[in-house]
Amino acid sequence: MYLTHYNLTLKPFEESPDPRFFWLSEKHKNTLACLRYGIKENKAFFLVNGDIGTGKTSLINYLLLDNDIDAIVATIPDPDLSILDFFKMLSKEFNINIDFNTKGDFLIQFEHFLLNTYSEEKRALLIIDEAQRLNQQLMEQIRLLSNIERKDVNLINIFFAGQNGLNELIRDEKNKSLRQRITVHYTIEPLTEPETQEYIKYRLMVAGSKTEFFSDEAVHEIFSFSKGYPRLINIICDRALLTGYVSETKKMTGAIVKQCADDLKLLVE
Repeated sequence: MYLTHYNLTLKPFEESPDPRFFWLSEKHKNTLACLRYGIKENKAFFLVNGDIGTGKTSLINYLLLDNDIDAIVATIPDPDLSILDFFKMLSKEFNINIDFNTKGDFLIQFEHFLLNTYSEEKRALLIIDEAQRLNQQLMEQIRLLSNIERKDVNLINIFFAGQNGLNELIRDEKNKSLRQRITVHYTIEPLTEPETQEYIKYRLMVAGSKTEFFSDEAVHEIFSFSKGYPRLINIICDRALLTGYVSETKKMTGAIVKQCADDLKLLVE
């Protein structure tokens, strides 16, 4: 609606993850470096956690664009599944394309798939998003998948991404064996106020902007509302741009953003 008004080619603050708009803070750079290390060094398990809206899914999407990672990737967006349904989802995501009705049938075919992948000098990477939703039984089955090895070489890398509650699940004494195999662990924190300003500038630049629409006071109000959570930054910036369009202004002031924050306060209460 407001693209022409601001001379933009893309909407800069869409909520859906888009790797083109992924701005790398120092936190994200460090996290990506750790994950790349984990994959290239063939570590069994790695873990990224953070609060809602800190950008975990965006980070995953960005990681998968890395041309240096030669892997067959399966992504499970919500692991709140029965064991058999999880295996069926895994089969679909890895394009194994087999019919099975028992855990034993799946494991036979899955081991065959992993050995073939290894023989082709590729990696199998399993990404489990929203991993805090895993139940104990499924967590144990995932650990057992990592036991499929060849000459002490991991045949599958497993990447847990989840909210902060995931740490409690991993710390459970029942998961001690799995916890000891997690060699890469990173927590994504919200952005600082200076990072919030750089984040906004970057997304506007990618969207085609040659102008800074948000004043320093506006950025301060955005940070006060969002507390540095990218998802909330996107929401309030999009609302502010819409408000500016309706008001026929191109400069986002602190007053405009504060009014938008008042309208959106239900999201942060």
